[in-house]
Amino acid sequence: MTTPAGGATRLWLAGLILLVSWLAGCAPDTPENADAPLRIGVLKFGTVSWEMDTIQRHGLAEKHDVAIEVVPLASENALAVALQGGRVDLIVSDWLWAARQRADGRRYQFAPYSRAVGAVMVNPASGVTTLADLDRKKLGIAGGPVDKTWLLLRAYAQKTHGLDLEQAVEPTYAAPPMINRLLLDGDLPAAVNFWHYNARLSALGMRPLVSVEQMLEGLGIDTVPPLLGWVFAEDWADEHRAELQHFLAASQDAKRLLDESDEAWSPLEPMIKPESEAVFAAIRDGYRAGIIKRYGAPEIAAAGQLFDVLASESDGRLTGGVTRLSPDVFWDGYRQP
Repeated sequence: MTTPAGGATRLWLAGLILLVSWLAGCAPDTPENADAPLRIGVLKFGTVSWEMDTIQRHGLAEKHDVAIEVVPLASENALAVALQGGRVDLIVSDWLWAARQRADGRRYQFAPYSRAVGAVMVNPASGVTTLADLDRKKLGIAGGPVDKTWLLLRAYAQKTHGLDLEQAVEPTYAAPPMINRLLLDGDLPAAVNFWHYNARLSALGMRPLVSVEQMLEGLGIDTVPPLLGWVFAEDWADEHRAELQHFLAASQDAKRLLDESDEAWSPLEPMIKPESEAVFAAIRDGYRAGIIKRYGAPEIAAAGQLFDVLASESDGRLTGGVTRLSPDVFWDGYRQP
């Protein structure tokens, strides 16, 4: 039997439960219920981490109303595995990788991060001042037999100088730090290395023989295309179009800040660990040279032209049998006037 007092208590508790439920329904989303952040896979000590630090340090993600989570990873292979396995949403890679993935049925797309930069560097003591001077000499190559700059250089030398570099030089393949050391010690007269290693060489007195931009121009590619970019799954981008656009706007703001302000680089010095102030300045200038100032149909067309050169020069080894760079690789949600 229920007493009158007990019935009143139960009615009061039922009313309280209804009130709490109603208030919960009216309350704004809690962080647990909010949209998950975009998970950005980065190499812990890579150049992308500099940009992510700048975005976070200056509140640029919040400015553009997007949440991000930076996921440090140990290698390029780890980045690819993390993206394919769904551990991260975006990584920086090139459109070649995205194109090969699409050819295998994995529909990845690309939005630009930086443009194609680089150069063949020479030791002034070597006496090499022209491509012809490389004949019967060693050429250091950091990226292996299908390094993109090496392939581009071969095509450029053949078209502009009638020089078959595969026959004219002795390729010496080694890790980037070793290539730099051999060039500085005079054991190599010239070398192809990644841009930040080239920046160190420049600060230490080495000189560019021919730049990637000159190679492209010599091959009839008048627009410098993007090479590296944010790569992500197409279906994920369809579901997160606005968030991705906001993130790319934050990324562009970070690049603009790093382009215009030397002071913005000061917090990055412990990450970069330059050997000297001259090296730090050279790395800063090299990064700035890769910043994309415009991106649209001409840049996408130029990427297609570069793809054709790389596919031909590598006999398809670099492109994985893909014969054409489809415009579908390039995400339609981002353009830069």
